[in-house]
Amino acid sequence: MKIRIFGAGAWGTALAISASRDPESAHRVSLWARDPMQAQAMLTQRVNRRYLPDVRLPDSLQIETGAAAFDGAQADAADLVIIATPMAGLRAVLLELQRCTVPVAWLCKGFEAPVDSQFGLLGHEVAQQVAPDLLSGILSGPSFALEVARGQPTALVAASAHVAVREALVQAFHGSSLRVYASDDVVGVEVGGAVKNVLAIATGLCDGMQLGLNARAALITRGLAEMTRLGCALGARAETFMGLSGLGDLVLTATGDLSRNRKVGLLLAQGRTLEQAVDSLGHVAEGVYCARAVVQRAQGLGVDMPIAQAVVALLDGEIRPEQAVSRLMQRVARGEA
Repeated sequence: MKIRIFGAGAWGTALAISASRDPESAHRVSLWARDPMQAQAMLTQRVNRRYLPDVRLPDSLQIETGAAAFDGAQADAADLVIIATPMAGLRAVLLELQRCTVPVAWLCKGFEAPVDSQFGLLGHEVAQQVAPDLLSGILSGPSFALEVARGQPTALVAASAHVAVREALVQAFHGSSLRVYASDDVVGVEVGGAVKNVLAIATGLCDGMQLGLNARAALITRGLAEMTRLGCALGARAETFMGLSGLGDLVLTATGDLSRNRKVGLLLAQGRTLEQAVDSLGHVAEGVYCARAVVQRAQGLGVDMPIAQAVVALLDGEIRPEQAVSRLMQRVARGEA
């Protein structure tokens, strides 16, 4: 199977390594880097020093760069195209690939900042705007890029309305260290992937303030309830949020030490400014960029998301960490459901 991956960040590189290295597959994988200097360095040094400096690139992995890679004939020569950009870059790449006839899937998780609409859009909504005829979907789930690159056991979800896309993703990435489950609930999988990043900031804040394990458990559980409410209001199935792309991704991102969004919360609890916290990461923390879009979308639907709202107020500098905790604890008592 021929797989082309656009975006040589940590996650795109990790998937490229995994698909190239699996002994059970005979995949031909190419990884496209936007920066020609980065591409040349990966080609000669056989490592992505910026994102995964300790993991060698398989000799069979091809490295690409330049606009010619988006040429229709080249894209259609693949069996599967993967978009591994941050959420902010998805629209532009979809525009380049809008006439592609093979399955296309993205890896980014979040809401796009508002462009031509009142609210930020999920990935599949962006695709409906700019590439409505594309056979598209998403690969998501609880996964740190470094662990995937190292070949540590991981389970993901391939979500699409198109059977061909789901089957292509399973064929491409299901192997000895990756299990890939199929789903047709694209909305649920995308909402889970977006909202968990916002909730991870809140959980990092909780841990950074040393509020205790009881508080962390309550925050994750009530956060899952918020995520489910928003997803169902957008047309998702509730059971999706009890799966890998909901509960699984939330637990990983909220508690794992490799989580960039959790790290933002920890740093804010230490008194760092948001700018200092983000600058120290060296990578994109999607929760910072999509938190406001999550809350705006929820408010437009009449969905109550107090944890996400507190995160936005904190990121905007309207409240301090201790005030965020106080705001949540002083809410009026109500039934759990």
